[in-house]
Parts: sequence; C-alpha cells; structure tokens
Amino acid sequence: MRIKRSIVVLITCIVTLVAGLLVLNFSPGEKKIDTQLTRLYDTDDPQFRRSLGVLLGPPIIEGNKADVLLNGDQIFPAMLEAIRSAQKSISFETYIYWEGTIGREFTEALSERAHAGVKVHVLLDWIGSMKIDDASLDQMRKAGVEVHRYHKPVWWKLARLNNRTHRKLLIVDGKIGFTGGVGIADKWRGHAQDPEHWRDSHFRVEGPVVGQMQAVFNDNWTKATGAVLDGPLYFPALPPHGGMPAQMFSSSPTGGSESMHLMYLLAITAARHTIHLSNSYFVPDELAVKALIAAAKRGVDVRIITPGPIIDSDIVRAASRERWGELLQAGIRMAEYQPTMYHVKALIVDSLLVSVGSTNFDNRSFILNDEANLNILDAGFAKQQEAVFEDDWKHAREVTLQAWENRPLKEKIGGKLADLIGAQL
Repeated sequence: MRIKRSIVVLITCIVTLVAGLLVLNFSPGEKKIDTQLTRLYDTDDPQFRRSLGVLLGPPIIEGNKADVLLNGDQIFPAMLEAIRSAQKSISFETYIYWEGTIGREFTEALSERAHAGVKVHVLLDWIGSMKIDDASLDQMRKAGVEVHRYHKPVWWKLARLNNRTHRKLLIVDGKIGFTGGVGIADKWRGHAQDPEHWRDSHFRVEGPVVGQMQAVFNDNWTKATGAVLDGPLYFPALPPHGGMPAQMFSSSPTGGSESMHLMYLLAITAARHTIHLSNSYFVPDELAVKALIAAAKRGVDVRIITPGPIIDSDIVRAASRERWGELLQAGIRMAEYQPTMYHVKALIVDSLLVSVGSTNFDNRSFILNDEANLNILDAGFAKQQEAVFEDDWKHAREVTLQAWENRPLKEKIGGKLADLIGAQL
C-alpha cells in the first residue's frame, strides 16, 4: 500500500510540475500595453521620428538604401549572390530552413564560404527548422559553419518553448543586409504563380543601418552561444549609401517584448492620410482594433490585405475574420489575396513610413516571439511600396460588411472557437 501511495504522490508531483510549466509556457509574462495611445503628432512631425528612436531603442540614422525583392525569383538569387561574394563574415538567422532545392543551395553556398575561410554564423529556430535534413547540418558544420538551434526544448526550460526566433536576418561582411518575410523552403520559390508558390517580399539594405541589423543578430547569437561577435569583421565603418533615414529594431519576451506592438500603435495613431497594411497573420488585439477604428473615424484611408482561402493555417484565418466586424463597420476596407498564400508583412503610413520585416500582426509576434523590423521614413521608397500594395490589392477580393455578416454559420462558430486561443496565434 505504501508503494502504491508513493506512486500516486510521484505522479501527482509530476502532473503538478508539468501543469505549472505549461502555465508558464502559455502565460504572456510581463505586463502588456493596456491603454490606448493619445494622438500627439502626425507622421511628418519631427516628434514622431524622435519617438520612434527613443521608445523603440535604436536611433533613426541617415544615408541608407533599400531595394524591394518580390517573391523567390528575385529574393533567393540576391541573397545567394551576397553570400557567395562574402569575404569576411556571414550572419544568418531564420525561422524556417527546410530540406529541399533552395535549402540545398543555401547549404552549399554557406559551406563553400566557410571552407574558404569566411566566418559563417547560422542561427536556426529549433521548431522552424525541424524539417531540415541532417545531411545539410553535417555539411555546414564540417565546412566550418557555426550552426546553432535556438531554444531547443529541455525539460527544465519548458517555459521558453513558446518563445521562438521568427527573425529573418542575413548580414554579409557587415555591409549588406537582408530582411523581410521569406523562409528557406521551396514554397517560396518562383513568382507566386500558383498555390504551391507563395507571395512574399524581402529587402536588400546598404548603409549605416546595416550595423543595427548586425547588432540585432548578435542579440540572439549571444543568447544561443554565449559568444559576442565584434570588431571590423562584423561592424566595419559604414559610409552613407543612399538618402533614406532608417532604423532596425527588435522585440523579444526577454527584453523589449512590447517594442513591436508599440511601433504599430505609434504609427497607426500618428496616421493622418493612409494606412496600408499587408500581413499574413492578422489577428489584432483590442488596442490595435481601437487604434485602427480611431484612424478610420478621423478620415484615414485604412486598407488591409490578408491571405484568402489559400493559407497554411485555417485556424488563424478563422480567428482573423472573427475580428473584422468592428473594422468593417468603421469603414476599414479588408481584402483577401486570392492566387496563393500571402506571406507579406508590410505597413505603409501616409506615403512616408514603411515598416517591413518578420513581424505578423498578432499576439505571437507582439508578445511571444523574437522579431525584427526595418523602419524607413522616405517618401520615394514609400511610393514604391504603395505601388506593390496596389498591385497586390488588384489580386485580392474585398470583403464587405454585408458579406461578412452573411458568412456561413459554420464559419461563425469556427471563428468563435478560434478566437478563444487568439492569444497563442
């Protein structure tokens, strides 16, 4: 009887421990922003720029150039060309890195440069890279690539399982940077020509802001390895390479977790004319909904593009559409991209501010994941991105308030159920 009682006690302790860890895992941690921001300035007010720098961390610095790359046909050749041209260092952080044609191309390029003596550092999220083949990891490591997996689950740190690095960063020789939405997988190849090839955007960056990109990479590299990358291999002197003011900032539950959430709220609250948002996972919280509605009520043209029926997560789409009612009632225009999965993550405000990077418009990106975004305050660049947005809008189907209200009962029920776990999406 004592043995049986001991077993019961042991099982009870284990269950209690696991339950406690799960509670920690799914709890948001630090207190979130819970008060609607007061509108104090427009986006062209110098105070808006100062606030972005002071509140988000890195200052906005002059002298940068950014080029948009549309879909895999433009993105992957540009990234691979930069890798193959590396002379000193490569820093590469990504969420998805899967086995396949494009994965092998990156493995070959990274391995060749490491074999040639270039310092190559690769940081892969443990969950996002679960589909990478062991042969690729072995090849890179044998060639001298430092490869690490971010937040591999261990039982005594189960509480961090929900914290993933979703950042997409490639920095070559400390001089050329890439960021955006693309992952290393074959579904990003091509030009979004069919449902098997996704629509996405990435950005090639030069100028002093690349130093900030390298610093963001260093943040998680140090967390994963304990090592600090420093010196001219990673932080060379960077002269101006264009005329764009830019800022690269990051967010993480371990520090500055609300930075990304705050940036979106600041930009939406400051908007005077237009808010054009493209996002693959749009599940806004109450504060974001209120900010968007307030913008629409003061006459701002608010348009949002999300994925349509071709999406990799039906539950996210259900939770997203559940929250559209108030937005549509306020006059906000919603449209769903039709040809393929829409993985773009871009915010354009007043044809001046453009924010691009890894961040989705949801609680997972705002609170749970490590994210990184590039902010550019340049009318010329914003005009280019507006043209991209308008082209995507042409391939999207607008959803009216009437259509939303008349959606099938099954969809309404599914939306209510999905909304229950919205904080984890």
